[in-house]
Amino acid sequence: MLSRIAKTLPAMALLLMPCWSHAQDVPGIEICTVEKTMERRTSCLQSNVDFLQKTINKLTQDHQQKLDTANRQIEALKSAMVATQKIVADLQKASEDAKKAAAPPAKDAAPATKEGAK
Repeated sequence: MLSRIAKTLPAMALLLMPCWSHAQDVPGIEICTVEKTMERRTSCLQSNVDFLQKTINKLTQDHQQKLDTANRQIEALKSAMVATQKIVADLQKASEDAKKAAAPPAKDAAPATKEGAK
């Protein structure tokens, strides 16, 4: 029982300890109207502008990469479609040729050979 308490006591102490870390400047949009001095307000607004510009640049790059990838896929699909259309055309031609070769001789050709035999 005591060993169980001894094991859980440090974990509980960590959970119950007050947070001693200081506030860090986390990038993001800040409300600048609460600042009293003009210098701090200007700095706050500039920080917001910098954050927004970085975010826009990052999103632009991400979307450009996605567009480039999609365009490469479209080109690959176009070339595959052209190849498939060529194969289909070749198969249709071969099928028509096979139908012509397998077709029975016309009825007009049979009497002509009989007349030639007389």
